[in-house]
Amino acid sequence: MELVLIRGLPGSGKTTMARTLALVGYEHHEADHYFEREGAYKFDPSELPKAHAQCLERTKDSLTRGVSCVVANTFTRRWEMQPYLDAAKAIGVPVRVIEAKGEWENCHGVPADAIERMRERWESVDA
Repeated sequence: MELVLIRGLPGSGKTTMARTLALVGYEHHEADHYFEREGAYKFDPSELPKAHAQCLERTKDSLTRGVSCVVANTFTRRWEMQPYLDAAKAIGVPVRVIEAKGEWENCHGVPADAIERMRERWESVDA
């Protein structure tokens, strides 16, 4: 069992990578799932804290049940990953962090200026 965190800018391939792991039994979580309703993606920035809280809770649930899971979020700053790292550590689950570096069109229509702001605040993660 393990926790895989996939980080990257919008359009980098995070969701595609996570879906691939889901095909081999990983439970796939991401904050974006919160905004998917009735087959449509309806983003509301005021709901972002709830989206991230739900993602973390679902991840903890998977790990508690002994199921490997993959979380695909931007994780532009190290502190954004910390609650996931803490949850895994609390139950002795190893963590792998993968950085998605593709440059495809983002599927949620994130504006270029927003992506640039994310790029500017990007923090490297030590191996």
